[in-house]
Amino acid sequence: MTAKEWLVLSRLPGLGPRRLAELAARCPSWPQGWLALLSDEARQALRLWLDHPRRSPLQVESDALEAWLAASPAHDLLHPDHPAWPALLRELPDPPPVLWAAGDLEALAPPALAIVGSRRPTRDGLGNAARFGGELAERGWCVVSGLALGIDGCAQRAALDAHGRSVAVLGCGVDIVYPPRHGELYHRLLAEGGLILSEHPPGTRARPAFFPRRNRIVTGLALGVLVVEAAEKSGSLVSARLAMEQNREVFALPGSLHNPQARGCLGLIRQGAVLVTRIDEILAELGHWAGSMPSATLPGVTRPVDEDPMLGWLSDTPTPLDALVTLTGEDVTSCQLRLLELELEGRVTQAAGGWIRLPG
Repeated sequence: MTAKEWLVLSRLPGLGPRRLAELAARCPSWPQGWLALLSDEARQALRLWLDHPRRSPLQVESDALEAWLAASPAHDLLHPDHPAWPALLRELPDPPPVLWAAGDLEALAPPALAIVGSRRPTRDGLGNAARFGGELAERGWCVVSGLALGIDGCAQRAALDAHGRSVAVLGCGVDIVYPPRHGELYHRLLAEGGLILSEHPPGTRARPAFFPRRNRIVTGLALGVLVVEAAEKSGSLVSARLAMEQNREVFALPGSLHNPQARGCLGLIRQGAVLVTRIDEILAELGHWAGSMPSATLPGVTRPVDEDPMLGWLSDTPTPLDALVTLTGEDVTSCQLRLLELELEGRVTQAAGGWIRLPG
């Protein structure tokens, strides 16, 4: 299906992200298969657009998409059939139907960690955010966050300072600089290999209700989330909860008992989040494949060539299939087929926890 068709589906009445994902999982044909599955109201709206597009209000959004795509080569609309669609989003019960994108889609290629925290951090919190964001970028990781004031923006800025990748997910249109104080960071992301994403069309203003929904995308794009500083009622704890529901790893930095901005992190640690103080502890927890990535994921550098790209991501430590999907950029079916071929050749085998490479 095309970007225009996915956009129209996402705007049908009564068809939210969860229901759309449920229907998409049935792989209906376009458009007859979808028409057969939709509710009466949604079916009538789609039929009107298909038969008489100029009479349909959906055509206005379709025209806006064409204008957006034509305005810049850095503009795109990601959808489940797009080659750059992040495979990890398929694990969400309510993935965004589409994602408006501005910037470099290559930012989605490296493995990613979300870094979130207080909008009113302490000096130590800002220092930790910068340290973890910069070191992750140096290891070839992408830092995902929400461009918010405080910890989020600090971590993303540090990733760019380290000449790495960063993805910002907004609670408004990707053409809206929010918060306005992060105008410089916003433009740096566009100019320095970063990417800005939103499930809202360009021109959409920020609203409080959008940000909790935005958080599920921040954590959904990442293999784990690091909470640097958070008060007891912090919105960052919502991100941590979402990450747990998405089966992502949750990491938290400890802090002083006398620091109100550390109490949320201490509470997360009591609930089972992994206490970390160094970047290596995060990478070790996420597995061997999440260790020091070759600098190939950084702009302008080429990954060393292996006899088979899949083998390059395997060793004697099990690597999960979803991790291989993220690392290779292939879809689940392609990864499974290639692994089966390699298994028949006696070069890999499946073990508890994932796939391993056999000697020889």
